[in-house]
Amino acid sequence: MSSVARSYRPVQRDQGFLLPPDMREWLPEDHLVWLVLEIVPQLDRSQLHARHPNIGAGRSAYDPDLLLALLIYAYCHGVRSSRQIQQRCVTDVAFRVLCAQDVP
Repeated sequence: MSSVARSYRPVQRDQGFLLPPDMREWLPEDHLVWLVLEIVPQLDRSQLHARHPNIGAGRSAYDPDLLLALLIYAYCHGVRSSRQIQQRCVTDVAFRVLCAQDVP
């Protein structure tokens, strides 16, 4: 081994972002997520929006378009469990992009 001492820069996982991250840079342009996000607005979602007027007391409801996109993408990957979908929204970059980091 060389007698030259190597100095490594310490890993700083607690460093905050200096600029907000751009999630569009997290996935390649041809990723399935972008196709799902492009297709969902073209579907007839009037019944979903009619059932969720998002009025009244309590926390605001999640956007039905977001939930539909999550379900479509999850089903494409064989994920059917709502708990697994929720967990992937925390750990999987593609799911994080789909839900815009607002984990349902």
